[in-house]
Amino acid sequence: MAGCGGRTIAAAALLLAAAAAAALPSSPAFAGDAAAGRKQATKCQTCHGIDGLSKIPEAPNIAGQPEMYLTAQLEAYRAGKRVNELMNTMAKELSDKDIADLAAWYSSIEITANVPEAQ
Repeated sequence: MAGCGGRTIAAAALLLAAAAAAALPSSPAFAGDAAAGRKQATKCQTCHGIDGLSKIPEAPNIAGQPEMYLTAQLEAYRAGKRVNELMNTMAKELSDKDIADLAAWYSSIEITANVPEAQ
């Protein structure tokens, strides 16, 4: 029976690995193509700019935001879990790949800040 213990441990390890993989988000986070996202971003540029810097007061700056965050927000708009009439309409038409690509594009933009000296 000594051989059975080794198989039991291997089977348990396999089950744990499968459970861990199943627990990962199903969205294509971090799998996006930034170049394709830049092309998709023409739909976003009126409000968010191709550079991710807001063009209107109601729209947030999205340049440099984490890819996982952008993906989650676009998915929430698409599903209606986050409500904004314009964003719900825009996101409804996006595929998982479109969302991943847009998130890759906007997260790839580097933002720097200049903090003013204390007076």
